[in-house]
Amino acid sequence: MRYVKRWTILMPVLFILACSSPEPPPPAKTVFDPLKQQLDRARDVQKTVDENSEKLRKAADAQERGDTPP
Repeated sequence: MRYVKRWTILMPVLFILACSSPEPPPPAKTVFDPLKQQLDRARDVQKTVDENSEKLRKAADAQERGDTPP
């Protein structure tokens, strides 16, 4: 009877370990991937525009105060 209990616990554990993969599968491509790529590009462009406008704003403020530009 002791062996039956051990085998009852051991078999599902071995089955789970044998069926699991060491690496997760790569994400599947969806129909929304091109849209996500466009959104990512748009966010990058907006980030660049924001950085440039911040630089220009700082330069204009410095020039207004009479400081040397950064």
